[in-house]
Amino acid sequence: MGRIRVDFSGEVALVTGGSSGIGLALARALVGAGARVHVLDRAAPPAGEGFVFHECDLARRDGPARVVEAIVAAEARLDLLVQCAGITRDKVLWKLSDDDFEEVLAVNLTGAFRVLRAAVPQMRAQGRGRVVHIASINGMRGKFGQTNYSASKAGLIGLTRSAARELGSLGITVNAVAPGLVLTAMTEKLPQPVLEKALAETATGRLGSVEDLVGAVLFLLSDDAAHVTGEVLRVDGGQMS
Repeated sequence: MGRIRVDFSGEVALVTGGSSGIGLALARALVGAGARVHVLDRAAPPAGEGFVFHECDLARRDGPARVVEAIVAAEARLDLLVQCAGITRDKVLWKLSDDDFEEVLAVNLTGAFRVLRAAVPQMRAQGRGRVVHIASINGMRGKFGQTNYSASKAGLIGLTRSAARELGSLGITVNAVAPGLVLTAMTEKLPQPVLEKALAETATGRLGSVEDLVGAVLFLLSDDAAHVTGEVLRVDGGQMS
């Protein structure tokens, strides 16, 4: 969990894309902070994790609402929502098929919208909620070969800021964290020149780890950030500095 210490005892959290990578690290951190954690993903997490897993494909229209409704029925509350689910289909623009483009937006943006829409009624009823979306610096600057991914993350930032406007008076904050290149099982498969270029962009002289994101997300979920909403916090080692 890093050095930040928070206590989410008695609170219920939902993490999308929580079976691996960034989402798994955040789900574990929330469990460690005392929350009752539910994870939504297409693939099952490692065995023995301290959270409840729900199989769901965010690209399916009815999937997210069904899962959120089941969680609220079981827990009678939903306090924290962290949206980490994301896929890539990297190709240059003129080689992107309609499916390449639409599948990425369906998961990364439309899926996030559907989960948020399903979660808001319970948070409104409680008069309180904390939402953090995992965006990307490539949704702020664009990236060669990632037209679809960058568009989806730019849209997620727009969703974050608009939702913050709509929900702030209801006690619900909505923020985003925009990582730079973070070493995960997925990104470690990138060609070495891509990794070297990202490393050269950093001010810290290293690429990010999933642990680098934990403190930022836990802060935005905590009451210490009760007056922070509509923010996009870069955690990129200075790649965009």
